[in-house]
Amino acid sequence: MKTQVAIIGAGPSGLLLGQLLAKQGIDNIILERVTGDYVLGRIRAGVLEQGMVDLLREAGVSERMDKEGEVHTGVELTFNNKRVRIALDELTGGDTVTVYGQTEVTRDLMEARAKAGLTTVYETSDVQLHDVKSDSPYVTFEKDGEHVRLECDFIAGCDGFHGVSRKTIPDEVKTEFERVYPFGWLGLLSDTKPAHDELIYCKTDRGFALASMRSQTRSRYYLQVPLTDKIEDWSDEAFWNELKKRLPDDVAENMETGPSIEKSIAPLRSFVCEPMQYGNLFLVGDAAHIVPPTGAKGLNLAASDVATLYKILTRVYKENDKDCINQYSEICLRRVWNGERFSWWMTNMMHDFGGVSVSGADAITFDRFMSSELNFYTDHEEGRKIVAMQYVGLPYEDLK
Repeated sequence: MKTQVAIIGAGPSGLLLGQLLAKQGIDNIILERVTGDYVLGRIRAGVLEQGMVDLLREAGVSERMDKEGEVHTGVELTFNNKRVRIALDELTGGDTVTVYGQTEVTRDLMEARAKAGLTTVYETSDVQLHDVKSDSPYVTFEKDGEHVRLECDFIAGCDGFHGVSRKTIPDEVKTEFERVYPFGWLGLLSDTKPAHDELIYCKTDRGFALASMRSQTRSRYYLQVPLTDKIEDWSDEAFWNELKKRLPDDVAENMETGPSIEKSIAPLRSFVCEPMQYGNLFLVGDAAHIVPPTGAKGLNLAASDVATLYKILTRVYKENDKDCINQYSEICLRRVWNGERFSWWMTNMMHDFGGVSVSGADAITFDRFMSSELNFYTDHEEGRKIVAMQYVGLPYEDLK
């Protein structure tokens, strides 16, 4: 097999990159180790920055998002019996976010790719990347017992934290930064009306909670839980009872409950790999960086990686400018570290660290620091503006 760009991974970042490249007439093939149905079964984030919304429109896959997505002009932070609304549009000059589930984004991209007749090879195994530092990289894999070689010009590693792409970069070349948090998020998805018309981030003595949504009829809720907790420990009834104790009283009283569609526990971590490029291999999304979900940045950082790589590869093929590929890691990492810092900051402010020493301070002192931080930023318009600007996301950076 032969193509111009080999994309490893058929999640939203790989599919979005493939769709954008195809729009420019750049041939690409996507390899995925699991089935399409398995990919669609992954329950993930659903808050899209304006930059990602615009990118999906550019890719020609926005029809259902524009029809069904919920445009949000604000979010709420609750703590110390206070409720503070961050008016995103007013504080940023009109920027908003759109609530539209990652599963739906992935489904739209899959359908568009199938309609365009583009190649995705599912259920591949033993994927290996070769000669990525050369002008003739290639990928080998197994499919239905057959050994296949895929020749290409460039490789986009969109295969997540556990994928083969980052592992292909030699240890002596890359530096990995990681922080693991001492708690996880227990998430529950239900076909119930959302508790509120905007997202509510709650800091309480019982731990963090988030009231989110996927649509006007589907809700997504999260509870901070110890890493030792198991799904079996949490019946639906136990989840709803605990959530009500962490939400504002008036929200809890009127909240609709129901059977869960899905429940899962996700550990929280911050992770960055530098550089994000090695020869003609480019790391995209979770393959290069992980953020705690508190700042709603994971999928959006992946989209900004896609936007940068898409611009670079378009310039390479349209203008024969191969020097521009060296800008990829530098441009992406500026945005990545900004997103990592915001997500770390929000996580520190909104969670209960439960007696764990943080940044050299004992837990009680650290909690006082974070409560003071929350009050400072929410009591002043300038502080709320800083939160809003980072929540809606920075503009995408252009190539030099």
